[in-house]
Amino acid sequence: MTTNASSSPSQAKTGKVYLVGAGPGDPGLITLRGKYLLEHAEVVVYDYLANPKLLGYVPKDAQLVYAGKKGGGLHAFTQEGINRLLVDYAGQGKMVVRLKGGDPFIFGRGAEEIEELVAAGIDFEVVPGVTSATAAATYAGIPITHRGYTASVAFVTGHEDPAKESSNIAWDKLATGAGTIVIYMGIKTLPTITRKLIEHGRSPDTPTAVVRWASTPQQRSVVGTLATICEVVRQADIKPPALIIVGEVVKLRSTIDWFEKRPLFGRRIVVTRTREQASDLVARLEEQGAEVLEYATIHIEPMDDYRICDAAIAELGSYQWLLFTSINAVSHFFRRLFALGHDSRLLAGLRIAAVGRATADELGRYGLKADLMPDTFTGQGLAEALLQTGMRGSRVLLPRALRASDTLPEMLADAGAQVTIAPVYRNVPPAGPREELRDQLLTGSIDAVTFTSSSTVTNFLSLIDPADADELHRLLDRTTIAAIGPITAGAIREHGLPVDIQPERYTIDDLVRAIVAHYRNRPIQAG
Repeated sequence: MTTNASSSPSQAKTGKVYLVGAGPGDPGLITLRGKYLLEHAEVVVYDYLANPKLLGYVPKDAQLVYAGKKGGGLHAFTQEGINRLLVDYAGQGKMVVRLKGGDPFIFGRGAEEIEELVAAGIDFEVVPGVTSATAAATYAGIPITHRGYTASVAFVTGHEDPAKESSNIAWDKLATGAGTIVIYMGIKTLPTITRKLIEHGRSPDTPTAVVRWASTPQQRSVVGTLATICEVVRQADIKPPALIIVGEVVKLRSTIDWFEKRPLFGRRIVVTRTREQASDLVARLEEQGAEVLEYATIHIEPMDDYRICDAAIAELGSYQWLLFTSINAVSHFFRRLFALGHDSRLLAGLRIAAVGRATADELGRYGLKADLMPDTFTGQGLAEALLQTGMRGSRVLLPRALRASDTLPEMLADAGAQVTIAPVYRNVPPAGPREELRDQLLTGSIDAVTFTSSSTVTNFLSLIDPADADELHRLLDRTTIAAIGPITAGAIREHGLPVDIQPERYTIDDLVRAIVAHYRNRPIQAG
């Protein structure tokens, strides 16, 4: 829906407001149009129910305005205040995205905001979103329609405008007029809702489900009947935001439930990789149902001094081997190579070795294939594979981090190779939310912490900053520790900590599989 079909964010010379449905919670459920608009926004006014991860699409220089709930259930802005914000920012010529949970036009008050924009002469567009009703049912394993059960569904609000003199919900018709009834915002009024439905003819035995935080790792679903669901919700301590689903289709949950049966569902796992590299591990853990907390313990920065690397590049033809032990080493080496005016042709005649599959794949981005990759994806494994080729007298160039393990160059040097270590980047600990992380560890709300290198271990411990060994154990005794390989595991054990999970092969895929195997059939501990 738009007032000007030919306009686009890049062409607009005056302000415009885009009402974008953020979907039910899973950031992957936003539409492509919504993602595009976020990527080009100048101002984003977002709600309590919009997943904060969606803000990662927003340009860094855009202005973010939170219009959701504050502590105690109070709202940051009244609806009238939000309306004024939209009009004011658009009036300044800004491209404004109003990011709303679910769909703007299904109990989202989107029409009220549009009416204000129209009154002010502001151009607008509405982008639909996946509404919470269909998402809650789908993610709880409940089809809201099924030809064997019902062909009708009704969406109802459980929280009408308190200023209205009387309800405009015809409970007498609704109770038996729709096969499936989905009720938004009805937890606080659940006793009234169930009573009205039963009073107007719906059987007390009608299956009923309540789904909280649908489509997110925090999702919780409970099932009862119209007669029992209030007590079920009370015992399970289900709080808003949640939806209520009434109808015979709820019976199908026992067969179709899929989301909450994933092997890592309900697990909170910390990823400590650099923010640039974390996405692969995060995506794989989330695919298995985990709630992933990203605490980047490494920040990659360029070198202040490239003299060693530049000198090596200048005489690259005199080397026999070029070794890469990480994705970062590959990307930063080529960044420097290109900055000096060269390209991959300069590597002609060199033999190239990669420590593992991910590093070899990164080489492929530059049109290169590794001549050697060890069976064991470690620096020692790479050294052992190289020694089998005969290294005496060979000149070897090793671009790497400023500080890294010396196992590989020392083993090669002992075998008679001439190794040039060329730092091309450095790892520095980023600033992080230390107290939040410490509190989560102390309360046992984090199930596992993953480490993918020795530096992630060192920087993670610097981030949580234990006063002594006793405090370190208090922080981590209730947390499973996962290491990608033996070198990382060794760094963990040096601090007196156990390694609970370590895959046989040292890849992200194998690490995730090992985590899944560790937690399979292990019950989630309450509290």
